[in-house]
Amino acid sequence: MKKNVVIAQSGGPTCVINSSLRGVIEAAKEFDHIGTVFGGCHGIEGVLKEELLNLSDQPEEEIALLRYTPVAGSIGTCRYKLKSRQKEDFERVIDVLKAHNIGYFLYNGGNDSMDTANKIAQLAEQRGLELTAVGVPKTIDNDVGADLTSGTGSLIDHTPGYGSTAKYWLHTVQYANEENKGSSPADPVLVLQAMGRKIGFIPAAARLADPKREMPLLIYLAESPCSLDELTEQVRSKVKEAGRCIVVISEGFNVGEIGVVKDAFGHTNFSASQMSVAQIVVNHLNTQGIPAKGAARGNVPGTDQRHSMAYASPVDLDEAYRLGQKAMELAATGQGGFMSAILREPGLIYNVRYDKVPLELVANSERTFPVSWILPGGCDVSDEFIRYAKPLVGEDMLSLPMIGGRQRLTQFKPVYAEKKLPAYIPEADRK
Repeated sequence: MKKNVVIAQSGGPTCVINSSLRGVIEAAKEFDHIGTVFGGCHGIEGVLKEELLNLSDQPEEEIALLRYTPVAGSIGTCRYKLKSRQKEDFERVIDVLKAHNIGYFLYNGGNDSMDTANKIAQLAEQRGLELTAVGVPKTIDNDVGADLTSGTGSLIDHTPGYGSTAKYWLHTVQYANEENKGSSPADPVLVLQAMGRKIGFIPAAARLADPKREMPLLIYLAESPCSLDELTEQVRSKVKEAGRCIVVISEGFNVGEIGVVKDAFGHTNFSASQMSVAQIVVNHLNTQGIPAKGAARGNVPGTDQRHSMAYASPVDLDEAYRLGQKAMELAATGQGGFMSAILREPGLIYNVRYDKVPLELVANSERTFPVSWILPGGCDVSDEFIRYAKPLVGEDMLSLPMIGGRQRLTQFKPVYAEKKLPAYIPEADRK
C-alpha cells in the first residue's frame, strides 16, 4: 500500500525555500510506493490543525514556478516550536499522520526545525509507527550544522538561503558605495545593518562587493572583538584617510540595551526590537563627531534581505532543489532521522555532493562564524572567507518570468485533504 508524504516549513523563509519544496514534490513522483504529497499549511501548525494542501494535484506549471517564487507564500511557514512538555501536540501530530496514511514527514527549516523533525522521528520509532522523518536545511544565517561531537567545525558546508542573501549584500554594498561616493560631502558615513542575529555570515558577505579592498568599507560581525568606542575610532580613522566610510554591522553587534523582543523559539527578533543597532551606532558617531563636514546616516534593510528574488543566486536555487530531492530520496528509501546536506569537494573548482547528517547532531545546534576569518581589529574578514563564499552567489543575475510588468509567482489551487479528526487548538495558542 502506498504511503503519503507531508512536507512542512518552519522559521524565517528564504528566496530558495520553494526550490527545495519543488525538489521534494518532483522527486516523490519517481517512487512507485509514494502516494500523495501534502503541504502542511504554515508548518507544524498546519499539521496540528489538519490543514493539508494537496501538492500532487497542482498544475505542473505552478510547481515549476516555485523556482522563481520567494519566501513561503506557497504553503506558509511558522515559528511554532514543539516543546517536550506539549504532550497533547505530539499526540495530535501522530493522530493526523495516521489519519492521512502519512509514511514520510519532511521538515524544511533551521536548527529548531531539525529538533522538531528529530522529536517526531523518535516518537514514531517509540510507537512503532511506519514513519520516516527527514530534515531539509534552510536558513539565511548559515548557522545550521555545528559539529557538536567535537565542539568545533561543521558537519555541512553551507545552507540553502545563505547564498542568495549574500548576493543581496554584494549588490547592496556596491550600490551603497556609489551613493556614498556621490554624496559624501554631505553624508560622509553610511551605516548599514545586516540580519543574522549573533552569527556573522551575512554581514561578512559585504566583503564580496569589494574583494580587492578598494572601498572605504568596515565590517562588524556580532563576533567582532571590538567595542562601540573602538568602532567609532576606526570609523573616524577611515574618514580621515578616505574622506568617507561605509559601515556594515550585524544586528547582533553588542551596543548595549536595545529593548529586545523574543520569538517563539527564544531567539532575539532584532527587526521587532525597540531600537536598531545601526541607529545606536549612527547616534554615537554623530555625538562623538566625525572628522568631516556632514553627518552619519543609517539604513536598516528588513526582510527584503531574504525575499528579494531579483538577487537570488542561481547556484543557491539549484542546490536547494537538489537538497529537496535528496531529502525525498532519503525518506523514500527508509533513511529516517537524517537531514539532507551539502558537502564541498576539495580542489580549486567549486563542486559539491549531496549527503546526509544525523538529525540528533544538528537539532538545536548553532554553527558560528570562524574566528580565524575575522581580521585583527575586528572590522573586516579574510580572503579565506571570500574564497568560501564567492562560489555561492554565482556569476549571473536570475531572469524572472514576467506578465504585464509583474512577476509571475506560483498560485496553488486550494485543494485540501478532507479533515478526519475533531478541530484542534495547538497547546501554545490556548489562553
